[in-house]
Amino acid sequence: MSKNIFITGTSTGFGKLTAITLANAGHSVIAGMRNVNGKNAVAAQELAAIANIEVVEIDITSDDSVKQAFESVLTKYGKIDVLINNAAVSGFGLLEAYSLDQVRRMFEVNVYGVLRTYQAVLPAMRKERNGLIINLTSGASGHTLPFMVPYLASKFVVESITEGAQDELAEFGIENVSIQPGVYPTEMNTGVKTGINADKADIIAAYGDAATDRFNALGSALFGKMEQFNMDPQTIADGILELVNMKKSTRPLRFPLDAIAQGTDKEFIQARADIKAKWLAAYSN
Repeated sequence: MSKNIFITGTSTGFGKLTAITLANAGHSVIAGMRNVNGKNAVAAQELAAIANIEVVEIDITSDDSVKQAFESVLTKYGKIDVLINNAAVSGFGLLEAYSLDQVRRMFEVNVYGVLRTYQAVLPAMRKERNGLIINLTSGASGHTLPFMVPYLASKFVVESITEGAQDELAEFGIENVSIQPGVYPTEMNTGVKTGINADKADIIAAYGDAATDRFNALGSALFGKMEQFNMDPQTIADGILELVNMKKSTRPLRFPLDAIAQGTDKEFIQARADIKAKWLAAYSN
């Protein structure tokens, strides 16, 4: 059955691939992106030319933009069956070398952007007593790595939103799933799209060459793994289609799609679930 699906961040990467994949599968896709008449005009035109896709202007850092986009879509389509929170920014650098303004910019997109879409879509989903919200997080969303602390912290928050909302919204038939993709060669990771990086040059200099060498080694390792495992971003789009087409109440809370992890991500997710169950049992008795 065809669903109305709203996706954020569709100008490039996972978002663009997902919009095309879902539309080709027969779903009605609302492809959200910024600057549809500006820097993203070409991407907007490309997607708009595909059957089943409507491109909508949305800036997830703006309360008014998010409100207007969702009100427009709901007026036209009557309901939104699936929301996919894909839009995000990455960032690298020493934690101490991040100004608070840079961290705020990161969270404005990766955290508050997600909260804005939740608040915009939930009244309609609650009315329908049905809905699916898919949040793209990170393969490292259950732990952290050096030189990526603000970025991974923002993704931790989205994991918390997903898990908490799942329980709060269950009575309304609204499901929440986080996709943990690992490292893929999208514009976010290849440097094509500028991230929100550490900006205190004096602090970076104070850490010296040793920190720079560690950062470069980490980057080389990640890119090497992407090549070794032939990480194809289409895997994420196909995984999202699989989730959308799953029977209601059978979807997992977390859906890892990371070949590089070689199953350790699934083990970690299961361990978290098992420990949480014990913790809840301890508090409820």
